Amino acid sequence: MRFRFTVLQAALAGFAVLAPSALAHSAQAQTPATPTRVVGSVAAVGSGTLTVKPDKGAPITITVGDDARILETQPGAKTLAGATHIQLSGISVGDRVLAAVNPSAGGAPAATMIICMKQSAIAQRRQAEEAAWRAGVGGLVKTVDPSTGTISIASGHTTITIHTTPSTTFRRYSADSIKFADTTPSTIAAIHPGDQLRARGQHAPGATELTADAVVSGTFRNISATVLSIDPAANTVTVRDLANKKPVVIHVNADSQLHKLPRPMAERLAAYFKHPAKGKGKFMPRQAAATTPGTSGNPNAGDNLTHMLARTPTLQLSDLHKGDAVMIVATQGTPGSATAVALVAGVEPILTASPSATQSVFSASWNVGGGGQEAAAAGTP
Repeated sequence: MRFRFTVLQAALAGFAVLAPSALAHSAQAQTPATPTRVVGSVAAVGSGTLTVKPDKGAPITITVGDDARILETQPGAKTLAGATHIQLSGISVGDRVLAAVNPSAGGAPAATMIICMKQSAIAQRRQAEEAAWRAGVGGLVKTVDPSTGTISIASGHTTITIHTTPSTTFRRYSADSIKFADTTPSTIAAIHPGDQLRARGQHAPGATELTADAVVSGTFRNISATVLSIDPAANTVTVRDLANKKPVVIHVNADSQLHKLPRPMAERLAAYFKHPAKGKGKFMPRQAAATTPGTSGNPNAGDNLTHMLARTPTLQLSDLHKGDAVMIVATQGTPGSATAVALVAGVEPILTASPSATQSVFSASWNVGGGGQEAAAAGTP
């Protein structure tokens, strides 16, 4: 799985919590005007000015007077209790800031308060979050019991039991997006059999049970298909779904993962899916784990398989040809259109051996679940 973290969920989640009260306090203490919020990355620091590039929209230059309160806090902070006072010179290009600003008649808006998170601290938090999600488990949901907080998932041919607690956080993917940034707070009741899920938490090496501190889930489509036509200009490929024989337009974007299996790997995986009991340990998961850093001791065969697939050559739409067999994980979309989470070509041997192998191959959810460069933005105000 390629984890695409900017991890501003962890890095800026505190902003979403602390900003309203902090900004209200600033407004009451310093000016009767109601401040607006500017959240984004620092593009430039001048003498008494700060230029911020919001997550959406054009850069904004803010006047920073001597009376502005400037605080530095750590990613993941829930309050300003541990924040430290800094000078404007302590803010650098690339840092993330939340600024309370008062509109100015004819001039640049003036900051009353600036909360800063250093770029280096966010990067460290991102690495820690990536490692935590990688140490977790992913797969396809088999059963859900909200009364006990227990979820079982299938990862490859392994069943993993996930225990949740009142402190476990749940997030849910939207029907038309594969970005973690677009996930929303959810509950265990929203999880259903067949969903793709990833859980982060404590478990012993080699164990098939995990106590989760965070769970992300979503309903995605697993499609085994043959290519009908390719339109690189439109970033689409039209395929015939082998299950219902109907065409589906698959949209590809910057977050979609496109790979092609080398023939020997496809044949090895075909043997595994055709005879899982015989192939276990010979084809998966040991072979994948042995060639993939950081996966030793992970019982999650689907994860190992996903890591192995991630090492395969990337694919361009123009590399596809009519008649090619492909396996796809996509958003729900509509019956005739969806966006690719992952598309893998070179899978003819696998589909010949097991037409239903798509779910097993993608049971750990590639770009889905706990990861993504947009992950941290889920908590951004």
